[in-house]
Amino acid sequence: MQKIILFLILFFIANNLYAKEEYFLTLRNEKVNLRQGPSFDYPVKIFYKKKFLPVLIQDKSDTFRKIRDHENNSGWIHISQLSKKKAAITIDDDVLVFNKPTIYSTPKVILKKGRLCKIKKCKDEWCNITVDKFKGWVKKDSLWGLL
Repeated sequence: MQKIILFLILFFIANNLYAKEEYFLTLRNEKVNLRQGPSFDYPVKIFYKKKFLPVLIQDKSDTFRKIRDHENNSGWIHISQLSKKKAAITIDDDVLVFNKPTIYSTPKVILKKGRLCKIKKCKDEWCNITVDKFKGWVKKDSLWGLL
């Protein structure tokens, strides 16, 4: 019995060490620095000026996370600048926002590529979003971010 428990513990530890899972977070503040390395000693590559911009977390080092944005810029951001708020960027041109989660409902507005959307909830292949004063449903496959 002890051998089985020991084996399971070692299996889960090894599995966590080698699991390199990528996940999305969003920027917490209006101004966020993207650095070349995982420390405040490294120079700033880019200044982000968009709160809730989704970023893909690829790696971690102490209190810094290596990220990639929707334009494939990558670098390191301190964890205090990241949030779990749900948001996404439109990756297609002329994305229709519908009144209900079906293409047969009334279109409300057309979003251009690169538009930041706050996500309320997602179900199946649709997400309920808010963009400025507009609310509605968008197909998931036209969004990039934390859904």
